[in-house]
Amino acid sequence: MVTATRATGITARPRSRARPLAVRTSSWTCSPPFISARKTLIDVEAGAGRHAVPLASRLEWVTAVEPSEGMRAQMSVLDNLTVIASAWEDAEVAPADLVICSHVLYGVADVVPFIEKMERSARERVFIMLREGPVPHPANELRDRMAGGPLPRIPRFSDLFMLLIQLGITPDVKFISYPVVNRYASFDEAVADARPLFGDGWDESGAREQLKTMLVRDGDELVYDSGLSVSGIAHWQPRKH
Repeated sequence: MVTATRATGITARPRSRARPLAVRTSSWTCSPPFISARKTLIDVEAGAGRHAVPLASRLEWVTAVEPSEGMRAQMSVLDNLTVIASAWEDAEVAPADLVICSHVLYGVADVVPFIEKMERSARERVFIMLREGPVPHPANELRDRMAGGPLPRIPRFSDLFMLLIQLGITPDVKFISYPVVNRYASFDEAVADARPLFGDGWDESGAREQLKTMLVRDGDELVYDSGLSVSGIAHWQPRKH
């Protein structure tokens, strides 16, 4: 089951300041027949608007729910984009045709009411994306190298799928894969990016020594190649409650 808690450490939702290889993320959910210029959408804990902003150009209205002030500050200001400063569990938001949630459930303590609220807020379709595999970030490898024992297992898409089945939901499923390359302008930027995602037990000198062996110089940048990331998307028509 997806039962991770909201806490510091690698189980929290990763929000890297590094620049991953560009990936078309705006259409992973809402390709026809689900999207049209007359439909509305809620992006649950939308981050910096990676999905909400491009989808706003294809929909009548988008509501982005995001608790982080720093993430909200990075979101574009659009006439048809409403930004709500709240965690999803506490948000008061009108229903929309579509409700999406991308890479959020890793840090949700109680997943069932979280998903049920998504269903209540969706008139036509619910979409949830979750990674099937390790976090594509150097902090994940640092934890593996420096931890004194086994690390907590991070929830995966397969866990979400089994939970949905237990809830009586049989979703349609799609998998996407894409390379992830973290790029940094300086070594200090790489350290600063890894530190908050590493969580408890961070050893500054040890992490710096390990990162020196992990990063590769590419012109003016330092690069960490996370390899191929695989994510699953579950989507379904909301049940009537």
